[in-house]
Amino acid sequence: MTVLLIAGSPSEKSRSAALLDGVQKRLQARGAQVERLQIRDLSPQALILADFGHPSIIHAVARVASADVIVVSTPVYKAAYSGVLKVFLDLLPQTGLRGKTVLPLATGGSPNHMLAVDYALRPVLQALGAKHILSSIYATDAQVTPTPEGTYVIADEIGERLDEAVNILITETLRPVLKPAHLLTSVHFSQVRCSV
Repeated sequence: MTVLLIAGSPSEKSRSAALLDGVQKRLQARGAQVERLQIRDLSPQALILADFGHPSIIHAVARVASADVIVVSTPVYKAAYSGVLKVFLDLLPQTGLRGKTVLPLATGGSPNHMLAVDYALRPVLQALGAKHILSSIYATDAQVTPTPEGTYVIADEIGERLDEAVNILITETLRPVLKPAHLLTSVHFSQVRCSV
């Protein structure tokens, strides 16, 4: 099973990308197969003009289709998720997330925009057919702080929430599910004994 991390920030280095990095490290440490999709690397013209036939869009949509789990991260701008993420989600088929588990991550300047994920992003994920949307993780600027080296440090309380979310993904979604056929062996009718 594969996990696709979707970076919805227009910036290469950002707080929302740092949250994705945190999830990626935790998933890989648990043996999960992880891929990353940077929306900012897709053709800007194809995104804006909704060019479904552009090679970068076709490839990105195919990556979403082949993933079992989607982790989407976005900064919150003007009380909603990023426009970069919006134009990409608009290019997915109506059932583009059918059967998938989704973990939404977001960052914003203050706690005042915390509900933007639930009121703006979650309905779109549901409309795209996501099977299960985990509780979102929202971090403020004070909880994901830059270092002089250009990286970010994630506060312990956010790290704990990332740990919990990754644990749910591993134990409830990514672990191999045994089918009943693997649990039972066939028995010929002549070997069946019953007592009354």
